[in-house]
Amino acid sequence: MRDLACIWHPFTQAYSAPAPIPIFKGEGAYLYSETGEAYLDAISSWWVNLHGHAHPYIAERIAQQARELEHVMFAGFTHPQAILFAERLLACLPSGYSRVFYSDNGSTAVEAALKIALQASGAGKKILSFTGAYHGDTFGAMAAAGKNRFNRPFWPYFFEIHSIEPPTPGREEFSWRAFEKILDGEDVGVFIFEPLIQGAGGMRLHSAKVLSQMIAMCRDRGICTIGDEVMTGFGRTGSLFACDRLDLAPDILCLSKGITGGFLPLGATVVRETLFASFLSPDFDKAFLHGHSYTANPIVCAAANASLDLLLSEESACARNRIACAHQEFQKRWGSSSKLLRCDVLGTILALEYRPEENLSEKLSLLFREKKILVRPLQNVLYFMPPYCVSSEDLNKIYEVITMTLA
Repeated sequence: MRDLACIWHPFTQAYSAPAPIPIFKGEGAYLYSETGEAYLDAISSWWVNLHGHAHPYIAERIAQQARELEHVMFAGFTHPQAILFAERLLACLPSGYSRVFYSDNGSTAVEAALKIALQASGAGKKILSFTGAYHGDTFGAMAAAGKNRFNRPFWPYFFEIHSIEPPTPGREEFSWRAFEKILDGEDVGVFIFEPLIQGAGGMRLHSAKVLSQMIAMCRDRGICTIGDEVMTGFGRTGSLFACDRLDLAPDILCLSKGITGGFLPLGATVVRETLFASFLSPDFDKAFLHGHSYTANPIVCAAANASLDLLLSEESACARNRIACAHQEFQKRWGSSSKLLRCDVLGTILALEYRPEENLSEKLSLLFREKKILVRPLQNVLYFMPPYCVSSEDLNKIYEVITMTLA
């Protein structure tokens, strides 16, 4: 009741939404309410938690850093945690990236990427993106995704962009032709995309081969490409980054979500050296004049380094492979259900699209809530993206509840 009296929750219609569940503790793949009820976090609390809640290793590194240096402004100053994480992150990414620009969430990482790309491309250039995209809720990121149900009140204020369908199964040729047509007829300067799978747009998979061809054509024409790996980064799709599975990596990568293991907010916009060099000038006004007060906060960067320690371990790699194999076995058994339009698996992500039904999202949410499993359906799409520490028994618990919806 105290919450309802003073809090405005995100992506929530307060008029009709059920009261939020107070959570007092987290451990491993579980969250615990004030009455001690355990909720299995099947979506990593909006895709951020990689290694489990309240992981002691990350918590200790945060505490250690907080006792040494809590913050220093990042213009004109630097600190070891930011340098170390940038060095390690660049070593994990496809070759060619050389600079990390820090921000504080996925939306601001995309915002920075768009501003870098547009400033480098020159005046008058247009942005191209996929329909059904979601790149964040700050204005530039929101506008770049195109008009959708999340941003309808702001349509009159958007800048003009071009949109094409992503190369989803069976639509690859259609998407490629639309892509060629726009590049031939319009002054496109930036192409932004979520590699391999769209997140909030419905967990739609698309072709790595066609996307690689699109990046290649952009590179031939001097069009800047931006890969939004806010959701897909840090092992979610099987490889460390979705762009690892492309023939060509984009000019800019946007990272956030799991970057700190779910502990603290951090965004990273990673660019190639040629792009960074294009901003070098005796003229200060040609610099990238963008930043945030908490850019590269030392405590946050310490969490990112600790999370990366865990991610690069053999234990984490085995855990991700175990989740992927379990999802694939479920897909073999239930993927052809008559109640489903599709059942897709990509690394640790399992996505099920149900045949349209009235109030389906609400029904699914209520069922899983009753079973003490945290989910958040995207209309008729139900997806699962658990922390890597999830046990086989807990995965089976998730699958058992799914099968109840397919009976």
